[in-house]
Amino acid sequence: MSVRTDERNGDVDAQPSGAGDRAQYGVCVFLALTGALVIVDATGIAHLTSSNDPIGPRPVPMILGVLLLVVAVIYAIDVARGGRGEPEGGEDVDLSSRIDWRTVLLLIGAFAVNAVLIDWLGWVISGTLLFWGSAFALGNRHYVRNLAIALTLSLVTFYGFAIGLGVNLPAGVLQGIL
Repeated sequence: MSVRTDERNGDVDAQPSGAGDRAQYGVCVFLALTGALVIVDATGIAHLTSSNDPIGPRPVPMILGVLLLVVAVIYAIDVARGGRGEPEGGEDVDLSSRIDWRTVLLLIGAFAVNAVLIDWLGWVISGTLLFWGSAFALGNRHYVRNLAIALTLSLVTFYGFAIGLGVNLPAGVLQGIL
């Protein structure tokens, strides 16, 4: 068993030598599964070629899938040899503090409400609820100002997608008004 001392605050972590970190192996498995899925999905792409595109659409996802598999193998070898990712260090982040489950659940609720209501109410209303609910969940208590900002953001994104990208977001109950 090896002992590591954290130079910043003198904490001592006991870690079995050669055991590696299960979470890092989980990332390796995730990368490998994603790479395999990309390759399998790419094999279903029709082999269409033209004079403008002699290789077709299949090679790029195949290459990306293979690269994901290669990264997963290299990362697994690094973890097996004792490589360890450094924890995120931020200026204003206390890594020892507990998760604020209330905020997390409120954010999940805001996204869930948006997902459920977007087809019926449309993006402008559901997006307004999403943006306002996210601001509320993150602690901002200027309700009227947040509502005005949320409505502005949802209208800007609605028309930005429609005019700028040519993608129509659902208008819902505001169909014909927007």
